[in-house]
Amino acid sequence: MRSSSYPLMPVRGLGTVVVMALAAGFATAVPAAQAQPGDNKATPASPASPATAAAKPFMGWTSWSMQSSKYPGLNPNGDYSYLTEANVLKQTDAMAAKLKKYGYEYVNIDAGWWRNYAWTPEFDEYGRQKADPVRFPSGMKSVADHIHSKGLKAGIYLPVGLEKEAYGGGKVPIWKAEGCTTADIVYDDLRTTNGWDSAYKIDFSHPCAQKYIDSQAQMFAAWGYDFLKLDGVGPGSFKSGDNYNNVADVAAWQKAIAATGRPIHLELSWSLDIGHAADWKKYSHGWRIDTDVECYCNTLVSWENSVDDRWSDAPAWTRHAGPGGWNDLDSLDVGNGEMDGLTKAERQSYATLWAIAKSPLYTGDDLTRLDSYGLSLLTNREVLAVNQSGNAPAKPVTPSDPQQVWAAKNSDGTSTVALFNLADKPASVTADWSTLGFTGKAAVRDLWNHESLGSYKDKITQALPAHGSRLFTVTPRGDALTWTGIEAESSANTLSGNASVADCPACSDGHKVGNLYGGGKLTLNNVVVDKAGTYQIKVAYISGDARSVAVSANGGATSHAFPSTGDWSTVSSVHVPVALKAGSNTVTFDSGSGYAPDIDRIDVPKSS
Repeated sequence: MRSSSYPLMPVRGLGTVVVMALAAGFATAVPAAQAQPGDNKATPASPASPATAAAKPFMGWTSWSMQSSKYPGLNPNGDYSYLTEANVLKQTDAMAAKLKKYGYEYVNIDAGWWRNYAWTPEFDEYGRQKADPVRFPSGMKSVADHIHSKGLKAGIYLPVGLEKEAYGGGKVPIWKAEGCTTADIVYDDLRTTNGWDSAYKIDFSHPCAQKYIDSQAQMFAAWGYDFLKLDGVGPGSFKSGDNYNNVADVAAWQKAIAATGRPIHLELSWSLDIGHAADWKKYSHGWRIDTDVECYCNTLVSWENSVDDRWSDAPAWTRHAGPGGWNDLDSLDVGNGEMDGLTKAERQSYATLWAIAKSPLYTGDDLTRLDSYGLSLLTNREVLAVNQSGNAPAKPVTPSDPQQVWAAKNSDGTSTVALFNLADKPASVTADWSTLGFTGKAAVRDLWNHESLGSYKDKITQALPAHGSRLFTVTPRGDALTWTGIEAESSANTLSGNASVADCPACSDGHKVGNLYGGGKLTLNNVVVDKAGTYQIKVAYISGDARSVAVSANGGATSHAFPSTGDWSTVSSVHVPVALKAGSNTVTFDSGSGYAPDIDRIDVPKSS
């Protein structure tokens, strides 16, 4: 368990050091020589709403990965001290030289730009964050100007709520809001909010509250920032309940940004509650679905401690991503070799998942010392095209077992197909064309290696190293499959133990079989095929959390992990291999001693 950026204090959870922190953003107070917001107007532009902006996942760089690492030399002045004007400008120049032509454009300053090395904050006379003069001696506008001079975009970061240190006994005036003070914008009991309880919850029933958010947005727009990461947002950030419901804050930020007249991308963090996905989509351009990818160790990340959980956590969110807003898997740290803390196979798998999931691609690596392999991963145009295509994200077409296949159908009739071996030892992984909806031949192109592999009949199998992957474009040359559907709740089936039929508006026939726990079983009888063989049966199911179930055909059960569908009202599907004999078969879903997903139906391909 790890927090997002914005260090307040180290916290320990589940054996992992959690560092309280804020991530992704640029902002700072204007030095005396700089014009104040409102005096120096932002460049006029048409407001970009979530519906019209973020047509593709954004690409760029963020400071947090290096800020949070214990890697020797990165933070010489204490924890999180990497963040300085000099380092940001150095990374800006490196991005312009190495990555800009591939689509990378955002330079995102993370938590700490308004705090000194002891983490003491700076605020202006209106309770707004002000650049620390040691970290950013030229001020934040100057930094944004330099970023823009390179043809790039500048990003800034804030925690949600009114920071406690900005309250000033409730007497601090709000910029251009006569009669309003900080006492007017928070609750009388000074209840706290955000993932670290580092701020007072803002009371948006008072009109002064919106004025405060407006003042911050106007400041960022006047400085020329193009991106804001709002961090510690709930429900999420490991917090729930009324105090941590920041939907009103996010709505206020969207309104404030629109009022500036400057397009500013609004990104939310971290581990957002999927139950509020509609709110995040309505008011923002992207949302972190998980905790920090950084390991808070002596590298930037590590496979077991911070990267591998994304394969389990991403599937539930897939349906929520698309033009206007994207699921954010966090930083892509694959460019620095030893400092990343990963094998080459792991670095490729990490980049593959981020690409097919349509996550924003922003690296936290040191761009001044990318190794040749890392540079090849970050600049592979065929893989970047998958991420930037605007097509739907890939999702698992097989269970969340150690060997997995993910796929997405593209608008041109092809499929993007990724094979993953998440096991700790080498293994073969097979993508069966029936899981893509067709049978026969298909042309296969290897995207990482820029190589056309020729035609494959019915499937492709690859031997992969531990934590390895392959990424293909598959072009069907065969025929669409036809299927035989069998409803789980059919009276011809057999229910055992606690298993029972329940209503299910989202299910194909309005019902499902649930209560599969403590030995509960569903047996589908009379599953008929023309010839013997291994069939990839498609299982439609509902599961608000990831659950396992043993699947057997005529005996011989194999346990499979089904990824969460996000809630108990959404149906998803995966394909499970079963060996069927010619004629009639039984297929059983057995919960064993645990809890299994609810089953809607199965579909059996009419040819093996």
